[in-house]
Amino acid sequence: MTEFEGKKLVSAAKEGLKLDESEDEAKKKEELKEKFEGLCKVVKDVLGDRVEKVVVSDRVVDSPCCLVTGDYGWTANMERIMKAQALRDNRAAGYMSRKKTMKINSENPIMEELRKRADADLVLLLCRKTIF
Repeated sequence: MTEFEGKKLVSAAKEGLKLDESEDEAKKKEELKEKFEGLCKVVKDVLGDRVEKVVVSDRVVDSPCCLVTGDYGWTANMERIMKAQALRDNRAAGYMSRKKTMKINSENPIMEELRKRADADLVLLLCRKTIF
């Protein structure tokens, strides 16, 4: 089922979810993206190839972050179900369980503190490179 009463159904566990936003919300989103750019780079470096990218999200409300799947990959629940199958085909798992995207909640106090610490570490790192 992909449609209901003329409305297209989209999985919230996948990357393609778009929410309606006003001009002010779009501007705020861009500002937050710039503000958290340093933290996103640090988290991506720490996680390495376990995630495809780290971005600021406007759809995460309660938790500090979440992982979402690409548009055409398996969701985390589907991946869990497929791994539990007795007669599973590991060839399909390679391309269907794509790398995840980490979405950060910019309004969460944990992420705000991590951003401050990441920015301070980046400044220290730049100072060391300049001095030495």
